[in-house]
Amino acid sequence: MTFQRPLRLGMVGGGDGAYIGNIHRLASRLDGQWQLTAGAFDVDPERGRAFATAQGLDPARSYGTWQDLIAGEREREDRVDAVAICTPNFTHYPIARGLIEAGFEVICEKPLTATLEDAVALEALARESGRFVGVTYTYSGYPLVHEARVRVARGEIGTVRTVQVEYPLEWMAKPIEKQGNAQAAWRTDPKKNGRGGSIGDIGTHAYHLAGFVTGLKLQSLTADLATFVEGRALDDNAHVMLRYEGGARGLLWSSQVALGNSNGVRLRVFGSTGSLQWFQEQPNELVYTPLDGRVQIIKRGADDLSEDAKVRTRTPPGHPEGYLEAFANLYAGFAEAIRAHRQGREPGPLGRNVPLAYDGLKGVAFVEAVVDSAEAEDQPWITPVAV
Repeated sequence: MTFQRPLRLGMVGGGDGAYIGNIHRLASRLDGQWQLTAGAFDVDPERGRAFATAQGLDPARSYGTWQDLIAGEREREDRVDAVAICTPNFTHYPIARGLIEAGFEVICEKPLTATLEDAVALEALARESGRFVGVTYTYSGYPLVHEARVRVARGEIGTVRTVQVEYPLEWMAKPIEKQGNAQAAWRTDPKKNGRGGSIGDIGTHAYHLAGFVTGLKLQSLTADLATFVEGRALDDNAHVMLRYEGGARGLLWSSQVALGNSNGVRLRVFGSTGSLQWFQEQPNELVYTPLDGRVQIIKRGADDLSEDAKVRTRTPPGHPEGYLEAFANLYAGFAEAIRAHRQGREPGPLGRNVPLAYDGLKGVAFVEAVVDSAEAEDQPWITPVAV
């Protein structure tokens, strides 16, 4: 077997106290495919360097800014292979553009950018440059989400008729952005977050999940956005009706003020001969109901699952897997896709169906269309520019 060194990972943002940065670090380490090597972890250079020291990084590869990281890494023989962007939305575009132009591969938090104009430009730059840009749509990392995708593609539920997807949270039911919560503060600032509040932060996950599993192409949407917390600048609840090509219909709900819910991602797909249901809080089970048949509980780790599900399964049945493992599946897939591209071969199963720059563009276009529909007087049906 040919030895493959771990890919060297750089990181921008995600330093001390940043939830998502720690998730990226844990997930990247899980399979031994990545090694955190360099970073610019904080807008405060000294805090960032202190964090890098605590992580055991070479002080020479702890940078004050993302521009410093590019300048310091681009000429090294052992330069980082890819850089993870774990910063607020409005910074994604300039950082990702700078990295791509300097020849680095990119792993970017969703949404890809804060504006549609930037998303279009960044996707085109990624495509024209040949640089890898992966987007962390986490829920596409779960084994049984891939199993659902395969079963829909095989026709096991017939023609898809209705899709219902939701992502309710309660964490912003109070004005915590005014009470010192930094994560909530930038998410409620249109200049830093973009035009969509809950729909941009978590609704984009729901939209991607529905399209990933069903393979349906969105035709048009109409939306109703609400801001329930007084004084908040962006929506904290969204209801969206979806029309897909071919006649299927969909409903999407995202909320940051749904009391009693913690990351309650749910997907239901109803077809002409059966249905599939997956809940993130019971991620190791997929519910399949055929027409005129009995309800079947499909377990992660079962022998008769598809290769797409098996290759993303880590432990035997009865040993639960969840969010970190799903995130790690994304990182493992990104590594395989990057290696395959460099070696001039087709990626193996893990490196296929990973979310890329165009998926990120679709997510931003979806959010823009939702806000446009909600802000119009008659809430018209709108077709996103990228679907």
